[in-house]
Amino acid sequence: MKRAATAIAAAALPVLTRLDPELAHDLGLTGLKWMRPLWPTHSFPAELSVSCCGLRFAHPVGLAAGFDKNGDYLDALGALGFSHVELGTVTPRPQPGNPKPRMFRIPGSLALINRMGFNNKGVDHLIARLSRSRYRGIRGISIGKNFDTPIESAQDDYAACLRKVYAHADYVAVNVSSPNTARLRELQDRDGLQRILGTLLDERVALQERHGKRVPLLVKVAPDLSEAQVSALAQQVHSLQLDGVIATNTSSDLNVLGTPVAAERRGGLSGAPLHHLSVKVISQLRAELGADFPIIGVGGIVSADNARETLRAGANLLQIYTGFAYRGAGLLEEIMRRLPAQREPT
Repeated sequence: MKRAATAIAAAALPVLTRLDPELAHDLGLTGLKWMRPLWPTHSFPAELSVSCCGLRFAHPVGLAAGFDKNGDYLDALGALGFSHVELGTVTPRPQPGNPKPRMFRIPGSLALINRMGFNNKGVDHLIARLSRSRYRGIRGISIGKNFDTPIESAQDDYAACLRKVYAHADYVAVNVSSPNTARLRELQDRDGLQRILGTLLDERVALQERHGKRVPLLVKVAPDLSEAQVSALAQQVHSLQLDGVIATNTSSDLNVLGTPVAAERRGGLSGAPLHHLSVKVISQLRAELGADFPIIGVGGIVSADNARETLRAGANLLQIYTGFAYRGAGLLEEIMRRLPAQREPT
């Protein structure tokens, strides 16, 4: 059964890469949903498991937010063997996102540019899907604000999402670093972080008592921060006693591509060119936050070698996105084959 599923998925990839990227994304997810019965039940060696944020992950490799914004394909994606799937980013109200086309391939660079704009069906739809899911791995949920919510009121949107997802989430990621929602990255500044994270941490006190569980809160940061900004962010994460950091989101610096990008194709860059930026931020965060602080590494992991470099930089867990879009389940299998070597101390 696994051979059949792998062969079908591998045969579909070249076809999908000839289509519009967003259409290919949607068709690929639909195909995975139909193929789900062909994937076997996964079991992983105990030595690959990772304890992080008070949670037990079967192994380090998960799927980053943005691939399944609405929870419509969680069971299908989970069947591939990810230890965790991060859903969202979800907002309080449904929103269509930015006008199409809004996703572009840079195939020679194994990269994508997207300006999706938090398109999603709203938090209520996500919760309805989660209540019917049979996925047994770790469920992360990324939360954000609606595009038309003033930045000064952003904490209200984040709090509204947290209240609704709390009972269904194993951890919650606070997305303040997408470049595709106007002014959102201002929330990474000291005052913005204090307002958003302070509100959410206070809200969690009541939610923890109501639901009888403590859901970890992590913040997702940009790869474009200066060393001084990373240092300031690390100090604030320490002072707020946040549970973890996800590093990093997409980059708004397209100069790393080496060629000009037309204005209508500008957005957040992901994929191979992002890897060195992500590793640099992870390395500094590890140095600033200490050996035991949870860090999820994401950004430019398109090979097992990239995965090893991200772990060596200090990440406890990994997430893939663009590499998975280009290479499919083969990338997950490649990383898994080499995980024992990757987890050796440096």
